[in-house]
Amino acid sequence: VDHQRADWVSIHQQICQLLIPIRTALPFHLSEEESRHSTEQLVQRQKYIIDLAHSTAQQFVLGGKHQEAVPAALHALRFSAEVYGSNSVQLVAAYLLLAEACTGVGHLLEASKYLAQAQWIVLRTPDCSVAIQYKLHRSLGLLCVAEGNFEQALYHLANDIYLASSLFGLKSLEASGGYFHMADVFFRQNKMNIANSLYVKV
Repeated sequence: VDHQRADWVSIHQQICQLLIPIRTALPFHLSEEESRHSTEQLVQRQKYIIDLAHSTAQQFVLGGKHQEAVPAALHALRFSAEVYGSNSVQLVAAYLLLAEACTGVGHLLEASKYLAQAQWIVLRTPDCSVAIQYKLHRSLGLLCVAEGNFEQALYHLANDIYLASSLFGLKSLEASGGYFHMADVFFRQNKMNIANSLYVKV
């Protein structure tokens, strides 16, 4: 009951009516043209749900409501797998959201599993965009921070900054996030001079 309530509060309330046509089987006797049209409509509905679930989960994470973000992120992952396939790079965004939500509620083992899936997909995608790669390194860095593994966190955050800077520029907002998290790591290590210089840079 708790899981159902959490799911309802998180996302189900918004997508309940949208799920009905998706879960309804297509009529048996359809022409080829009707069948193609129905399939296209189905995929459009699924993509709409992916976008809605992803943005909802993101809002919960940004608001610090990590527990509420999990069901929405799971829906984004499930529909992404249905539309794009289970090994598609389009699933990485949902895996990263799930990892961040799980880290936020202290479920570090689950977060680690989601990040391992995302990393595996990225490694198997030679032409994977830099935008996805820097976000993956940031997520890996934040998990390492939560685990107390600061040296590994700095490694991933350095990669995050390098990749974000190469794509958006050294003084971009995208790169500043990596600098901020790196500053937090140095702050935790009591290296105040480095931390303060990075905070100033941010």
